[in-house]
Amino acid sequence: MTTSLLRSTPAPLLAEGETVVLFDGVCKLCNGWAKFVIRHDRSQRIRLATVQSAEGKALLAWAGLPVDAFDTMAVIRGQHYWVRSEAFFEVVRRLPGAWPALRLLRVCPRPLRDWLYDRIALNRYRLFGRYDTCQLPTPDHQRRFLKALP
Repeated sequence: MTTSLLRSTPAPLLAEGETVVLFDGVCKLCNGWAKFVIRHDRSQRIRLATVQSAEGKALLAWAGLPVDAFDTMAVIRGQHYWVRSEAFFEVVRRLPGAWPALRLLRVCPRPLRDWLYDRIALNRYRLFGRYDTCQLPTPDHQRRFLKALP
């Protein structure tokens, strides 16, 4: 069972039952993770949004998370949200095939997992690089990105 944080109202911009992954749109590691999710989530159960987008900022604000200096991944569904290693486990739980088996890594205590996650997150630009601007999704991936309702 994953540990989620709970808000009193459902997240804005999401349809009922919809899951969104918020990630750093200029981080090369984070963009690689988003592409991995798109490639392996063939049933398209997971949507994506960069933390730099208006949609991402609205969801961060809803969760009470920093809007200007967010240095981790978040997963949001309904009234629940997950960050750091719990967000990772929530994503792999929703992927098909053997990927959910990675949740066995949860035997490692959460403080240790989050400490390791934070070390990578805080050094992600130095280790993996960064783009000058958010990368635009390819036309075939564009439908996977959350867009505000008109």
